Amino acid sequence: MKVKTFLSSGTSRGARAATVVAALATVSALVTPTAMASASADAKPTAAQLARVGDAVLTADVGGTAWYTDKASGKVVVTADGTVSAAEINKIRKAAGAQSGALQINRTPGKFSRLIAGGEAITSSGARCSLGFNVRNSAGTNFALTAGHCTSGRSSWSIGTAVPGQTVFPTYDHGVIQHSNPAASDGRVYLYNGTYRDIINAGSPTVGTRIERSGSTTGYRTGSVTGLNATVNYGNGQLVYNTIQTSACAEPGDSGGPLFAGNTAYGLLSGGSGNCTTGGTTFYEPVTRPLSLYGLSVF
Repeated sequence: MKVKTFLSSGTSRGARAATVVAALATVSALVTPTAMASASADAKPTAAQLARVGDAVLTADVGGTAWYTDKASGKVVVTADGTVSAAEINKIRKAAGAQSGALQINRTPGKFSRLIAGGEAITSSGARCSLGFNVRNSAGTNFALTAGHCTSGRSSWSIGTAVPGQTVFPTYDHGVIQHSNPAASDGRVYLYNGTYRDIINAGSPTVGTRIERSGSTTGYRTGSVTGLNATVNYGNGQLVYNTIQTSACAEPGDSGGPLFAGNTAYGLLSGGSGNCTTGGTTFYEPVTRPLSLYGLSVF
């Protein structure tokens, strides 16, 4: 089983339900041998050593994993989905070599996969994703942000046309769509209870930040940020870097939907594992990236 995105290949609930992965159980940590501690038990690896451990995880190239560096604990925290075998975990440890004691490997059931007013459905050629945030450039032209794995290979959308050169996936995961009817775009996020949230700025969360998300399959959900600068390996060479890892759930069709807290935009749903019955782990493209790259702002 591999990491997945939550793009829906159709609009029927039956089709969506067939793609939902196995229920997420409680994340459990694997005990790893401490191979680094010839020095003091309290000694932490240096930043350079942690960087080498992160590079080793990347070199191991195991689909269904995501990782980030926790400087406070001195660990590279690897989350492995249910498709990752014990042999593949050992491959990661072996790649880390003498620094394997700096690995913290957590297991999460299910399969990481790419996921498609903010939070509402957008469709294209049999696929359904979710709109992230409506944005505009300095000239006042209105655009929508969503996931790049949604707009990759799909130029025509129910709300407009994907902007050439402004779809990035893999490496990052964002896409920009120019609205065909600018007057219909709304700078708010739909909360799926008949109300909307004004989004007036964009920023970056910290670990522990309580967050909100919205999507066209599962509506409004909450959770917290569990990691920053996480690298997600969806398999087949599809790596996405510098994502925001959260405990919020999502399902197919939620891809591209907004991550936010209060009136601040944080990210666009890339992928994850689990579902909204038992929970999940999700990853988000930081919204500040496409805003900066293309000179856009929320409104």
